[in-house]
Amino acid sequence: MFRSMEINYDAVVAGCGPGGSSAAAFLAKAGKRVLVLEQEVFPRFHIGESLLPYNQAIFRELGVLPAIEAAGFPRKLAARFCLTHGQPSTRFVFGAGKFCHEPGVFSVERATFDHILLKHARSCGADIREGWAVTKTTADLEGVTVSARDPAGTIHNFKASFLIDATGRTNLTGNQEGVREIHPRHKKLAVFNHFTGVVRDPGEADGDTIIVRLENKWFWIIPVTAEKTSVGLVIDREEYQAEGVAPEEVFQRWAKSSAAVQERLRDARPAGPFRTTTDFSYSNRKLVSQRTLRIGDAAGFMDPIFSAGVYLAMWSGKLAAEVVNQAIAQRNDGARALAKFEKRVHAGLRFYWRMVENYYTTPFIELFLQPRNHAQLPDAIISVLAGQLEGGWNLRWRLAYFFFLVKMQARRPLVPRLSFRAVPRHEAGARRPLANKT
Repeated sequence: MFRSMEINYDAVVAGCGPGGSSAAAFLAKAGKRVLVLEQEVFPRFHIGESLLPYNQAIFRELGVLPAIEAAGFPRKLAARFCLTHGQPSTRFVFGAGKFCHEPGVFSVERATFDHILLKHARSCGADIREGWAVTKTTADLEGVTVSARDPAGTIHNFKASFLIDATGRTNLTGNQEGVREIHPRHKKLAVFNHFTGVVRDPGEADGDTIIVRLENKWFWIIPVTAEKTSVGLVIDREEYQAEGVAPEEVFQRWAKSSAAVQERLRDARPAGPFRTTTDFSYSNRKLVSQRTLRIGDAAGFMDPIFSAGVYLAMWSGKLAAEVVNQAIAQRNDGARALAKFEKRVHAGLRFYWRMVENYYTTPFIELFLQPRNHAQLPDAIISVLAGQLEGGWNLRWRLAYFFFLVKMQARRPLVPRLSFRAVPRHEAGARRPLANKT
């Protein structure tokens, strides 16, 4: 069924995840007329529960921080990384980093968190319609036309000055324009569940995100409520398919192979069925087109090892809102501002891509898990883990130096070589005095 419905908006936002709701709230707070079309009905389940401390600044600017604090999510003050057998284990404390200005954040149950952001955007004045699926977009010199199917199946057309694509890995406009490129070396799959009874560290470390690195795969362990913990395995898709068994069997097999994971899950009970999601890393060659901006996972999706997804979505959503506000104020198509947005967001994505690419190499892990207090490199790494994307020269040269040392480690060991085999207790004990080790 088709019915034309031409109503002029300053912006249509496709998708109301963290990026879309942030863009919509910023625009609505600036007095713009914003329509948000979200194909799902909230609250809805979503993975990606670990946030970065620099989310806090966006929460404060949006005015949503009190609602998030009231939800009672676990406080995340650090991220712990370890090898499969538990040693070495390094805890990166955000508040201890010289270049990090945000000492902590929350880990969240996304169904609740995303719904808080949606409701906040609505309270700011955004017109949010749930159960509406965007089917097509077109743009010209005057604006954009967005076609969407309502919950009853009727197609409507909406006119707006700009479109912000926040459709996540659906990547609506990127696929429509044929600019999506799959990363050839990162075709992975995640198997995950929520558990009760997962062993957590005592005291303030109770809310730490924990990453356990196996030889060619890794586990996440993320507290999302006082009782519930998200645990997931990221594995190569081809390896997963070759096993030919149920998702739970794949998960349990690799969990039992890791002493560090097995210890955390010894009394754990799954809260529901095991789920899988394809984790294909990709980027779009272009992040903007005529009167259109792509944000969050609709700009690009990478392996979630460093928990950057929600922060990148909200950060790029804020930047997109600024572009739209500026273009409307100047009564133009925003072409120059869109080009600056594209350059800035591409740089942010590349920033984390380099970390992800190196994470799967042994020399990187050897330096990363055995930090020395040399040239304040641990402080620089902490700032990256916290979400400090644009830290200036003091941060950039240290990161460049760190990656130079990674190359050197591949040729001649600057720190002890690490093995993914079980480490004898006397060897593990000998390695514990390293800087920032616990």
